[in-house]
Amino acid sequence: MHAPHSYQPTDSAGKLAKGFLRNPLTPILGIFLLVIGYMALMLMPREENPQMVVSGSTVIIALPGATANEVENVIVKPLERKLKEVKGIEHIYGMAMDNVAVINAAFFIGEAKEDSNLKIYDKIMQNMSILPKGAMQPIIKPLDIDVDIPIVSVAFYSNNPKMDPTLLYDHVKEIQHHINGLPNVAITDIKGAKKHQYNVLVDMNRLAGYNLSLGQIVQATQSLAYNVPEIKGKTEKNEIVMIGVRNAIDSVEDVGNIIVAQYGGSAIYLRDVATITAGEDIQNFKSALVSVKGEEGKFSPLKDQVTLTVSKLQGTNAVIIAEAVKEELEKYKEQMKSEGISYVITRNDGERANEAVNELVFHLLLSIVIIAILLVFVLGWRESLIVTFTVPAILAITLFIAYLTGQTINRITLFAFLLSLGLLVDAAIIVIENIHRHFHAPGAADMDVDELMIEATDEIGAPTNIATLAIILTMVPMAFVGQMMGQFMKPIPANVPVALVASLFVAYIFTPYLAVRLLKKPEHHGDSH
Repeated sequence: MHAPHSYQPTDSAGKLAKGFLRNPLTPILGIFLLVIGYMALMLMPREENPQMVVSGSTVIIALPGATANEVENVIVKPLERKLKEVKGIEHIYGMAMDNVAVINAAFFIGEAKEDSNLKIYDKIMQNMSILPKGAMQPIIKPLDIDVDIPIVSVAFYSNNPKMDPTLLYDHVKEIQHHINGLPNVAITDIKGAKKHQYNVLVDMNRLAGYNLSLGQIVQATQSLAYNVPEIKGKTEKNEIVMIGVRNAIDSVEDVGNIIVAQYGGSAIYLRDVATITAGEDIQNFKSALVSVKGEEGKFSPLKDQVTLTVSKLQGTNAVIIAEAVKEELEKYKEQMKSEGISYVITRNDGERANEAVNELVFHLLLSIVIIAILLVFVLGWRESLIVTFTVPAILAITLFIAYLTGQTINRITLFAFLLSLGLLVDAAIIVIENIHRHFHAPGAADMDVDELMIEATDEIGAPTNIATLAIILTMVPMAFVGQMMGQFMKPIPANVPVALVASLFVAYIFTPYLAVRLLKKPEHHGDSH
């Protein structure tokens, strides 16, 4: 018999096999890899689709009294030229309307959002001098795809058709305030709501009778539509005098008592020319209806609904935020029920993301089992067991590195794992197959088992490394795909090469380690499984 370890490996594969073959830390490393992989799977934020970096800004500048043509010449065109100087802008769309200019600047997809918005703001502020006299302060609104798209939508509706719709809005607004305070919630919005409003229905005949114009009515009501501020002053004795003027309008009577003009020496009140009611915003013609499926499977009649939408911060876990929103809603369920208000969750990206992740993880496990069964027939159950262990270890390393690099688990990340699954077992199968061949080679019975393992692993090292590198290089071009598709498919070139490199290390370290303990040398060199 040869002296143990007399074979000197020349490739990294043999060196790794030699270093870990009898190392007591090898099983600890294996357990450690599986643990960090499981932790990464549990801790990584889950969402349905990958995060996109889409940036852009809208600049709104009002120029009261100007025509669309004037706005185009004095605001839109000069600012378009200036914004073209900003690096990273792909498109600029300018719109000129009477009294207002709107300029949209879209950056190349992938440009840093905060930097892009800052560049726009900076460029506008530097060029305030080119704006015409009378132009209002520019309003710069950044586009944020992360917070503009809701992950949860809740439809609130009243079971009492006679309920005042503004009452429903009040309840939803109260809930909105609490949900907005939840961790990692970015924006909450209410859609389809009927808000409180005093409605002034002007009688045009009476208006003509008093020789008044509608403009006068508008001016009179606008002048009292805001709170009157308090006035503070000090007396000689240094006492503070506070002259508190309460809100100008508290009731329908207050609105009716607004003086709109003088006619024949007497005041004309708003109540003389209009009918005033306290109600909802009747000029809001938008409405949304909801029909809810009952316990018997039948749908209820259509009812007016108010929708509360919730968006999350970038890179946060959609599943946890959606659950937190559901828990918060549960607190108000009984209170709302007593007031005849119900709700139904119409969109839950957290739930969908969780289902997608769990389903793909299940498919991943199913694929591992199928590979194991196939290998039982081809190599034998012991060899199959060794190769099957390597797959979770490789995926664990890949998941952990994805977690460290700030990725999220989504459909594309898991698709990258599924895609690479068939490639991951290649290295381990090549190693185990060569060990199997060496075990059954003539003269194997006289050789040291450890030496056999190292030689078999070392022998296939160079070709396996080159083959894996070739597969990695086929994935690299995908990293250079631009625009939306590049952003969407980014997890594939980010994760598949990592998984393939991990597969080499796992194959060279754990396959010989497990083989030396599980495989038995045949009694006669001609035997075969």
